[in-house]
Amino acid sequence: MSSFDTTETRIDATCERWPGFPREPAVLVRLVKVIYKSVHDRANSVLREHELSHAEYNILMMLYGTPARPLNPSELAEAAIEKSANITRLTDKLCAMGLVERIPDANDRRKLGLHLTADGLSCVQGVLPKMADLLVQQVQGLNEKEQLQLERLLKKMLTGLEAN
Repeated sequence: MSSFDTTETRIDATCERWPGFPREPAVLVRLVKVIYKSVHDRANSVLREHELSHAEYNILMMLYGTPARPLNPSELAEAAIEKSANITRLTDKLCAMGLVERIPDANDRRKLGLHLTADGLSCVQGVLPKMADLLVQQVQGLNEKEQLQLERLLKKMLTGLEAN
């Protein structure tokens, strides 16, 4: 029995009560949400010992994945899939922790760039082995071919969402 069974039963009941309700899209979208919550919660439990939240980790990872240059707050918000207001709060905390630094733009002092400090780099490198293990655990029910197939399907779904 899966933790999703009761949700699926409720979707089926909705379909019976309202015959036009689109069962498969409802199941798929709800599965994505349930999986996201599980991934998020498990990541937070791993990151807690480093005094980081999943959102803060994502910001660190976006900066780590862009080593050639600082990111401005808008780029970082887009990359980390966070609202601009949330980026300010999150980067304020990461700056206070000494993991991220704001650098004024050389050409326009009104603009800021964000990058990892040496402590931020060390933090990311310390967290990566545990997060890599977690990522592998989270997809352990899928073989490599299935993982690639799911990646293609989710990207296709995302393309459809972005087209609307």
